[in-house]
Amino acid sequence: MKTIKAIHPASYHPIADLITYNPLPSQNLRQIDPFIFLNHHGFQTYPKNNNGLPFGPHPHRGMETVTFILEGDIMHKDSGGHESVIEKGGIQWMTAGSGLIHAEVSSGKFKKEGGDLEILQLWVNLPSKHKMTKPKYVGLQNEEITRFELDGGKISVQLISGEWNGYRGPLETISPMLMSTLYLKPGSSFTKIIPKEENVFFYVVRGEVQIQGENIPFRNLIEFNNDGDSLTVKASKDSVILLGHAMPFNEALVAHGPFVMNTQQEIMQAYQDYQAGKFGVWED
Repeated sequence: MKTIKAIHPASYHPIADLITYNPLPSQNLRQIDPFIFLNHHGFQTYPKNNNGLPFGPHPHRGMETVTFILEGDIMHKDSGGHESVIEKGGIQWMTAGSGLIHAEVSSGKFKKEGGDLEILQLWVNLPSKHKMTKPKYVGLQNEEITRFELDGGKISVQLISGEWNGYRGPLETISPMLMSTLYLKPGSSFTKIIPKEENVFFYVVRGEVQIQGENIPFRNLIEFNNDGDSLTVKASKDSVILLGHAMPFNEALVAHGPFVMNTQQEIMQAYQDYQAGKFGVWED
């Protein structure tokens, strides 16, 4: 069994009127290579005639964003010409690569009608050889994502990428990676085989789970040692977790604002390229 190295509680960092918790990075944890950043927005209920999400046009380079829409919606637009509105249960996977500008805001319907909102965004690093890959965006609604059950139907697995129990997620990632969202009933449990050398991304979104006799409530990120090849999880309450695993890149990491590269010189180049209009043209 993989043993727990540390438990990292998410810290509260609101963005305007958006409730936001951030467990990664923190003072004690820089990354779980190749997973480098997580924001947990909500849970909260927006009133009618609200301003919605505050993430207007901004650039990225050198990384990918994976966005999990548990409640509410996201309207995506980018300088590569991609546009979509992804609703409850859906996900977005954007490869920033060589650079693009995007905005993530709420739909006109959500801003008018209000409603519940809970959204998580994870940043995944790109290896140096793929930092300047062509930007790409995929938005999938709930019904387009692979689902299967564990523990006699007590656990529902939403498999986004990778393989598990003979099922395959709909997204093909640049570097091999499993990414999933799990919905667990109280008293349910599962065991996942994970190669010893792979790093595990494990975040408790809702509820409470138990690992190796330790109770872990929601808004906690668990860091594991690379000392076993399996992971057993039990749910104490109705719970939701994000679970991913991948081989670490073991490369230098330099992050500044929206850019994630390998050297400070590459960060400076990213800013120069953005200011020179090389990330595409933004059209309202």
